[in-house]
Amino acid sequence: MRVLLVEDDDRVAHALVPALVKRGLAVRRLAAGRGVLDLVAEVDVILLDLGLPDIDGMTLCRQIRAVSDVSVIVVSARGEVDDRIQALQSGADDYLVKPYDVGELVARVHAVRRRSADRGQSGSGTIMFDDVTVDIGRHEVRVAGEPINLSRKEFQVLALVMSARGAVCPREQILAEVWGRGGAAENRSLDVHVATLRTKLGRPALIETVRGVGYRLAGRPE
Repeated sequence: MRVLLVEDDDRVAHALVPALVKRGLAVRRLAAGRGVLDLVAEVDVILLDLGLPDIDGMTLCRQIRAVSDVSVIVVSARGEVDDRIQALQSGADDYLVKPYDVGELVARVHAVRRRSADRGQSGSGTIMFDDVTVDIGRHEVRVAGEPINLSRKEFQVLALVMSARGAVCPREQILAEVWGRGGAAENRSLDVHVATLRTKLGRPALIETVRGVGYRLAGRPE
């Protein structure tokens, strides 16, 4: 996934960029608003700081939205409710207040991108890989045409991994979206759910573990 970081603070950027790259994101950084509109067609998500040296971040957000549907997450030290409301009204898809956990930021990046992709699919919610079919809309899973009974969390985990279409689905994203938090108990529960999925699907090699990062399909979905 291609991310544009618009952040004027070098210290923040120098710490954040390698952290995002480590989690599988391709990151480009600009220290000001100038040049952002020229790059919107080349990225999937924009991380936008509001305190830019050459333009107000709210204004830039509105300019971005006027020319593109690219996902925008405002990342700012401004934590007042009025600021959040104004950013969302200006076209931002999400708002995260500094300081923040990088894992949560990555989860939000994937979440807004997936919502954008879902809108672009015009309601198509079926993902196939070999003989495994996941129907997101109907909440159904079939293997070789036979229905598989999964719990709600098992289905959500499988749907997230399948929706990544062969890319790594970070643990932070799965934990944030399925469990709502990422504590030690939730991490252990995730591992158990993946193991159970492999057994129920009868495809132990379908979901690969990427140690320290997350999970991905062992191949390419259709």
